[in-house]
Amino acid sequence: MKIKIIGAGLAGCECAYQIAKCGIAVTLIESKPLAHSPVHKLDTYAELVCSNSLKSNDISTAGGLIKQELRLLDSLLINSADKTTVPAGSALAVDREEFSRLVTSRLQAMPNIEIINREEDSILPSNDEIVVVATGPLTSQKLLPSLQAFSGEFLHFYDAVAPIVTAESLDKSNYFIASRYDRGEKDYINCPLTKQQFEIFWHELISAQRATLKDYEKNVFEGCMPIEVMASRGIETIRYGMFKPVGLFNPAENLRPYAVLQLRKENVEGSLYNLVGCQTNLLFGEQKRVFGLIPALANAEFVRYGVMHKNIFINSPDLLNNFFQSKQYPNLFFAGQISGVEGYCESIASGLLCGINIARFIKKLPLLTLDNSTILGALSNYISNKNSNFQPMNANFGILSPLDQIIKDKKAKKMAYAERSINNISKIAQTIKGDLL
Repeated sequence: MKIKIIGAGLAGCECAYQIAKCGIAVTLIESKPLAHSPVHKLDTYAELVCSNSLKSNDISTAGGLIKQELRLLDSLLINSADKTTVPAGSALAVDREEFSRLVTSRLQAMPNIEIINREEDSILPSNDEIVVVATGPLTSQKLLPSLQAFSGEFLHFYDAVAPIVTAESLDKSNYFIASRYDRGEKDYINCPLTKQQFEIFWHELISAQRATLKDYEKNVFEGCMPIEVMASRGIETIRYGMFKPVGLFNPAENLRPYAVLQLRKENVEGSLYNLVGCQTNLLFGEQKRVFGLIPALANAEFVRYGVMHKNIFINSPDLLNNFFQSKQYPNLFFAGQISGVEGYCESIASGLLCGINIARFIKKLPLLTLDNSTILGALSNYISNKNSNFQPMNANFGILSPLDQIIKDKKAKKMAYAERSINNISKIAQTIKGDLL
């Protein structure tokens, strides 16, 4: 049986790898470099758009735990991220271009993967093939009619990305280098503001001109909220959010700043920096003006301005089971953000689970059922369980099943979740290895 994966983003690349390493041939269809979405710039695959950070590596956080689950299950994408890191304290951040190039080269080198560059116009499989729709939240206009015919409706939310500036254009006299609470290496450029500077910045931020988007305020995804929308909720919202000064100490003034904007490395060379948490929908000229009110960014050179775009996802609880498989068409699978997971690692996870289950499907083995003791299982069950107000879901401890014992200490409780998950995924990894490899 032929296997076709539409889309070489995070989910599609992971899915292709998981199938191919089992000795099964797979075709990966990707429109790049023939056509790009409004926010994709690279010709290589697995391109990170919103941020270069895959969030925390600490297993006592949900973001760190899902990475460890993926490592135990031999994730190509997490392995590639681990090999292309840039300093980011306790977070896993990567050089976007190096990460994308590495994933692309590794897939191109696999004999069981055929990569074809073209735009697809149909998602439905023929009788002798399996199709994985991994087109992401920015599915092309050419494919949308077929997707809508299958789903009957589109759900959507609006997403935003943060600006990137050059390191050499920053004012060194107005920043200091440190990581919050001195965890790990001193990996962030910290741009302090006094109370007066911050209040001026906040006022200009909430009154700045925004790009027009129809009905966007009702559909913004909370996890990628534009900074100006957050700021409009009140001045303290961002001072205790992306501008929080806690855990930082300015050695020049021998005190904790009133507010701080952190900048994170975008590449290994450290020539580009991302404005952490500053995803925005301001007009480009307004971005330069408003962020220029931060002393360290007074003369900053912007190599990429923040943009906002519509993300599409399907109503998965009505359409998919917990294998990311269509209830109506057993040979049709969905992976990535289009399936209703939200986030880089979550998309990788869905691609990994699709790939493992397709390999099991081909080999006539029972599909892999995971319970809510693991992040991967909880996400797969979340997207397939009935929900009257279905919205994309990140990894979080709230979707896990309760522990067997009551633990009052928060840190100990999170570690108990992590230990249970890692123990269960380790056993599952051994089962997969025995069945498929």
